[in-house]
Amino acid sequence: MKTVQMTLDENLVKAVDGAAKKLGTTRSAFTREALRSALRETRVRDLELKHREGYKRKPVKRGEFSDWESEQIWGD
Repeated sequence: MKTVQMTLDENLVKAVDGAAKKLGTTRSAFTREALRSALRETRVRDLELKHREGYKRKPVKRGEFSDWESEQIWGD
């Protein structure tokens, strides 16, 4: 692991310390997980944007997925 110095406002540090204590973890572990979570969210947003742009470039044609309509019925 690498040590990284960060500048955070005092209220954010207090909130992180409180959350870490409540979860029974350290400030560093809490921050690592928060950063991982933010990176996952960023990746999902990027993929959703890519997906959306793909459908703008090549919109769904009428009947394109009609062969699969019966597979979408879940039943009771």
